[in-house]
Amino acid sequence: MALTGTRKRLNEIIFGTDTPAGRNFDVFLIWTILLSVVLVMLASIENLSVRYGEAFFALEWFFTFLFTVEYLTRIYCARERRSYIFSFYGIVDLLAILPSYLALIFTGASYLMVIRLLRVLRIFRVLKLVRYLSDANLLMRSLWQARRKILVFYSSVLVVCIIFGSIMFLVEGPKHGFTSIPKSIYWTIVTITTVGFGDITPHTPLGQTIASMTMLIGYSIIAVPTGIVTAELAHELGREKTLARCHNCGRAGHDADSEYCKYCGYKLEDFEPTPPE
Repeated sequence: MALTGTRKRLNEIIFGTDTPAGRNFDVFLIWTILLSVVLVMLASIENLSVRYGEAFFALEWFFTFLFTVEYLTRIYCARERRSYIFSFYGIVDLLAILPSYLALIFTGASYLMVIRLLRVLRIFRVLKLVRYLSDANLLMRSLWQARRKILVFYSSVLVVCIIFGSIMFLVEGPKHGFTSIPKSIYWTIVTITTVGFGDITPHTPLGQTIASMTMLIGYSIIAVPTGIVTAELAHELGREKTLARCHNCGRAGHDADSEYCKYCGYKLEDFEPTPPE
């Protein structure tokens, strides 16, 4: 859809970063978002809320009005309005203003305005850091490839927690805080993850022995998911390096962002990448 006049100018400023006006708008927006989030945090401090409650309330609605106007303006000047509204940033922009209006009905909903912090993700586009998103995609692919292993691992841990929780319920019983099997399972999870809140503790020698075994099991398995993800990450890195093959010397092993062959010096983008054998 071709834009003309005011809509075209607004689109260049709000959605673009190639012009000084567009860049300045995004930088101003990011600072405004950060200030609004800091305001929400300060308003949650009781002493400050009592002293400056009216000022916080006024500033909160000032930022809400500002973001509402910005959101409606984005819809007005977007090339494809439906695409923007249902895009990731469109949904985040809407969620950034909803809490204030929900607070008129539900008490405390205004604290959800910290979701505005997600809008700061636009800084990747403003500061031309989009190339770093490829590294995030690499990590996400690694996690996705390891999903079955992680699922099997956590299923095994859950089975262990249920067994140990049930045993602790039988050994310690309600008089020592283990009032039910679900609460005993909660204690097992807290113990096996080495968090140790201390709200429930075993008192009998047998219970303490079982607790010691649970702690040791926790230390022995805590590194397993890290190893799974690391192995998949190394595999993805190796696959990317294998794809970056120089057709001049035929050697692979280049980083994904390499522009020149590290063996012969030829420019890699001059050649079509060959798939790994």
